Amino acid sequence: MTTSSSTIDLNVGGVHYTTSLTTLVSAKESLLCSMFEESKPANDCKDNLGRVFIDRDGVLFRYILDYLRNRKLVLPENFSELSRLRLEAEYYRLPELIKLLDYQNSKSLLKPTLGPIRSSPSTTELADNTGSITVGYRGTFAFGRDGLAEIKFRRLCRLLVCGKVNLCRAVFRDTLNENRDADRGDGGRYSCRFYLKHNFLEQAFDMLIDAGFELKAACGTGTNTVSCEHSPVPTSASMPSASNTKTHLPQLVSQVSEEGRWYHYNEFVWVKAT
Repeated sequence: MTTSSSTIDLNVGGVHYTTSLTTLVSAKESLLCSMFEESKPANDCKDNLGRVFIDRDGVLFRYILDYLRNRKLVLPENFSELSRLRLEAEYYRLPELIKLLDYQNSKSLLKPTLGPIRSSPSTTELADNTGSITVGYRGTFAFGRDGLAEIKFRRLCRLLVCGKVNLCRAVFRDTLNENRDADRGDGGRYSCRFYLKHNFLEQAFDMLIDAGFELKAACGTGTNTVSCEHSPVPTSASMPSASNTKTHLPQLVSQVSEEGRWYHYNEFVWVKAT
């Protein structure tokens, strides 16, 4: 059984949080209180690291936690997801937060200068915009034993996207994942927290070319981590003497010819000047 001073690790839609049990049970009629109150057994739905998993919007959950801690609604400027946050408040059974969101939404409707909110600019707006977008990726490639043809050239972990929000949304459209961008809304700002929903570098390049961007710069790094981890730096004491060089030579050659994996990180800077 957990105590009120316990900390709880959460995985909400893939976003990780650590908070206190006191915070989670502070709203007595809420879903979170019913999940974590001491009189009930621990939640059985956990990820592979033992964090309690909740299948909801992970980015918006930060505002749920803020409300539970402070009993106030504090949102970033130009926040445009009030309706989605209200859905989350309904799911977590937080009626007071729903009232605050409704009040905030009524104030937003009285501001005609804000104009309509759109998730991404139109093609016409994109044609009038200039700027740069950086696409980066971290991945691995491995060579087979003794240089054989068993080569896994490229395994990409994730395609990262940095740039002005409006440009990124217009270029990559529904392939852009904004879940890690906590301050979503204002399209005129910049973000380095986007990534793509696929791992095809060429597809990302094709979309940039179609939008009128040109590749202006690229850089990359590579590290043979297997060699670093498993091949210790030889010392004078460990070096074979002339009398037993033949005995140690096959072992040294074996270390070199073993399958090696290289980690690398590359970035590509795309620019639309006109």
